[in-house]
Amino acid sequence: MNEQPERPDLLKLAGRLSSQKLDLALTHSAWVVRRSDSYERLEFLGDSVLGLAISSHLYANYPEYPEGRLAKLKAYVVSRKSCSVVAAALGLDDLVRTRAPGDEAQRAELAENAVALGNILEALIGALYLEFGYGAVEPAIVEAFKERVRYATTRHVDYKSTLQEYLAALRESATARYRLMREDGPPHERSFVSQVEVRGMVYGMGSGTSIKESEQEAAREALTRFGVLDEDGVVRSGDDAL
Repeated sequence: MNEQPERPDLLKLAGRLSSQKLDLALTHSAWVVRRSDSYERLEFLGDSVLGLAISSHLYANYPEYPEGRLAKLKAYVVSRKSCSVVAAALGLDDLVRTRAPGDEAQRAELAENAVALGNILEALIGALYLEFGYGAVEPAIVEAFKERVRYATTRHVDYKSTLQEYLAALRESATARYRLMREDGPPHERSFVSQVEVRGMVYGMGSGTSIKESEQEAAREALTRFGVLDEDGVVRSGDDAL
């Protein structure tokens, strides 16, 4: 029997990083005097490397998709929320608890912060790119994000676009209007609440770590209320009147 090749693993690859780069990728800005001594610069770089890896994967594997759909899929797969989901799936919190250079309380707090773990994931990607090159890190990125790609291509809905398309199909024209209702938290960990109105009535409320995400959630609630989405958040066949 032929042995199956080992799947590329981001965290295993991260274990081969130099101590200096690994420490930097796991250092929160609140722990240092200069922000440049935290993971933020690596996060900036890793964001671009992640975007290139996912863009290349989508382009090569979905030749029938037009540019617009590819752009929406990529935006979803590399979003802050997706990075947080992937970080949790990889067990990045364990790496933070055992290897981050902060004290025990700092490590524990950071390990429980889903948004920060997503940022650290991008920082690790940036560090891996610097140490091993794009060719080494790209397969591990694709493997880590494959479930996000699968979900994006089979289940994900751009709720704002779907809501506007639904409203445009009605006999009487209607437009979705979004309003930011509240924002909370410190500058580096903001949360937002938005609502969507149609003909002056509120049809959905949503929250997220960005205004865009909160608007998407508000649109999703509105679509569910209109009966456009089923209980799994998938667009039903056929339309119901407003």
